[in-house]
Amino acid sequence: MKLFDMIKKFHNDESGAVTVDWVVLTAAVVGLGFAVIYAADDGMTTLATAITTELSGITPDAGN
Repeated sequence: MKLFDMIKKFHNDESGAVTVDWVVLTAAVVGLGFAVIYAADDGMTTLATAITTELSGITPDAGN
């Protein structure tokens, strides 16, 4: 009877449920972050190339 009580107590214990919830939520947030970075990658590359092209055409003033 003691073994059955231990199994029943273990089954009803919910102390780790919050930890599991946080792990799942954290994994979802990290996954969404990677998805956003992947989706914005082409746009960021295009913008960086445009900025580089624009800045390469500027000649500094000699200060005279």
